[in-house]
Amino acid sequence: MPRNDISAFVAEAADDVPGRQALVESGGRSLTWAQLEDEVARIATGLGAHGIRAGQRVMVVVGNRIEFVTTYLGVLRAQVVAVPVNPRSAPGEVARMVADSGTRLVVVDETALDVVRAGLRELPDDVAAPTVVVTGAEPGPGELSFAELRADVVRPVPPLPDPEKLAALLYTSGTSGRPRAAMLTHRALLANIEQVAAVEPPMMHGDDVVLGVLPLFHVYGLNAVLGGVLRHRARLLLVERFDPQAVLDLIDDEACSVVPIAPPAFAHWLPDGHLRERLGPVRLVLSGSAPLEPRVVEEFTAITGIPVHQGYGLTEASPVVTSTLCSADPQPGSVGAALPGIELRLVDETYGQVEGEDPGQIQVRGDNLFSGYWPDGADGPDADGWYATGDVGFLDASGDLFLVDRVKELVIVSGFNVYPTEVEDVVREVDGVVDAAVIGVPDELTGEAVVAYAVAADADADAPALADAVRAHCAERLARFKQPSRVEVVDELPLTVTGKVQKGLLRGIERRRAMELLE
Repeated sequence: MPRNDISAFVAEAADDVPGRQALVESGGRSLTWAQLEDEVARIATGLGAHGIRAGQRVMVVVGNRIEFVTTYLGVLRAQVVAVPVNPRSAPGEVARMVADSGTRLVVVDETALDVVRAGLRELPDDVAAPTVVVTGAEPGPGELSFAELRADVVRPVPPLPDPEKLAALLYTSGTSGRPRAAMLTHRALLANIEQVAAVEPPMMHGDDVVLGVLPLFHVYGLNAVLGGVLRHRARLLLVERFDPQAVLDLIDDEACSVVPIAPPAFAHWLPDGHLRERLGPVRLVLSGSAPLEPRVVEEFTAITGIPVHQGYGLTEASPVVTSTLCSADPQPGSVGAALPGIELRLVDETYGQVEGEDPGQIQVRGDNLFSGYWPDGADGPDADGWYATGDVGFLDASGDLFLVDRVKELVIVSGFNVYPTEVEDVVREVDGVVDAAVIGVPDELTGEAVVAYAVAADADADAPALADAVRAHCAERLARFKQPSRVEVVDELPLTVTGKVQKGLLRGIERRRAMELLE
């Protein structure tokens, strides 16, 4: 039977294996497939009872807990559009996303409740404030409890008429400009789940326990991890926060067999003298969201005996494009070959196809691609279905992809996109700063870190005090991963003759600093 939306996986599992455990939180709460289906159905019905109609947007500002999963799947079943958002967003970011998406209802947990309330107070007068539904805390005046969102009597929802309908808006820096929402249809999300499922050997089996520590608001956790678990009827262990030692304990205690993580986890785990024993139940480690150094993979596998498979993906591809599980002969440094059903090609500056092993801009084609950026579908795949990712790479003779560089200046911190323009705008808001430039620098724990160069308005300014002011302002206005790890106060920025900041020179300064050639 063809599936038109992801929640159909839950209904099928509830019929076939109702008593099997589907979700378990690190704190002990759990749901069987039958209980998960009941929750999804109640929320889908409850959304309609609270006036939310098909096509309208519901923002989900919830950590990795059962309520995220049930809300997300209930939203999809009701043919409403999910807008998953980082619970650590700043109030201004929440306000911008609510206004941009036209969100009608926000489901928020206690960790982000103050931020959401503050963000809604910042909404422009011409933007209607959405209904707020609270889980994990008491609702305030005018707010609803999560229990009130759950319908007492479930009413059947008509089947989705068209898988091209919008399923989710995921905010991403994309390849240019401020963060924009990628429009992911039911077709795109389901296609990538099936493309990943077609990989041999499989990434997941029905008897796997899968670690769910990657954030569910991020496309990697949302569709590659949660989507795969639903497809294979595996069990998902939901973990709210990545604490390196606590997660190792959970992997052992809950017998996790598949461990999807982001590259920074390896730096935390490799020094552990008992790593092999602590990862005893694990058969496969999956790494994505940013490249992993070959020496790290070699060291990890030598210590643990566990294979690490990498992939390349992006929000706009729902997200997985390649995997080393698809490689004929995985090479160090490769992010693997294209998944079944996905095509790759490399093009030069004139969009002519690159031959041989020369580098070029990576283009992708497949049913997993997004439908452009909200609200009008701008900058999506071209008329022939190809989407330019903004990354540069080369393909070896066997079809394995190697990443070389990024066309744009995106900074990737712990697998999350940071677009310098957004941070620069915030730095320029600080009194005493007349200009700013932001770059990424290598960081052992997070892959890259954000460094801000701030130009002081007064040459005699107190540089440490100005740097402190920049950090404090960024802490108020930006999510933590976007905040500068270091602020350099300078008299001027290096500019081209046309007035563009020469960020290559700034990166050169940082490289010399890293080599201890600069103080």
